[in-house]
Amino acid sequence: MSAALEALESVPQGTSLAENAYLLLRDRLIMLDIKPGDPINDGQIAAELGIGRTPVREAIKRLESDHLVVSYPRRGTFATGVDITQLAEVSEIRELLEPLASRKAARMASPAMRSELRSVADAIRDLEGQDNSSQELMRYDIQVHRLIYKASANAHLEDVLIRYDNLATRIWCHMLEKMPSVSGHISEHAELLTAIADGDEDRAAELALHHVVSFEETIRKVL
Repeated sequence: MSAALEALESVPQGTSLAENAYLLLRDRLIMLDIKPGDPINDGQIAAELGIGRTPVREAIKRLESDHLVVSYPRRGTFATGVDITQLAEVSEIRELLEPLASRKAARMASPAMRSELRSVADAIRDLEGQDNSSQELMRYDIQVHRLIYKASANAHLEDVLIRYDNLATRIWCHMLEKMPSVSGHISEHAELLTAIADGDEDRAAELALHHVVSFEETIRKVL
């Protein structure tokens, strides 16, 4: 992977123990490294991360609100199943908000952010012809979307879109084995990132909408 895109598991310095646990568990759940239905053992996770159970339990509460884990009295906590029937509802929201975020990012991004967007666009182009696994490519997809949300300079919009992109990514990862290739889906990001960096709001919104619509269409073709 290019250095322009960080590993999905990396956590910003200075985060609290609970935030660190939340971010790591969230991304493992999104990528299905923790399988749907798997038990979430706070003691085991605490030992793995080298922290106490309290911050892990705080993280798990947040993951419940994200609909990534579910707790049952006297049974425990488990990774939620992947519900393909949610695809239409998730896509409906993303079709409205993804173009908005891309349009705002094209307008609001700082010079430093525009430089980063171009760098990531170049990294995406460099992926062509490389032998990257579908899982690796999906990690790029997540990072690109999160970068766009951050560039929109609207923390509330960023928070909402991360939640829905997480749910969409779980559906995508659940269907990966049926997909012929995800490289085309990932390569679309280069043009989108460039449009945002150029400040072309209309083009950025158009490309973002196309990306979300094609995502849903691709999933439906293999159902």
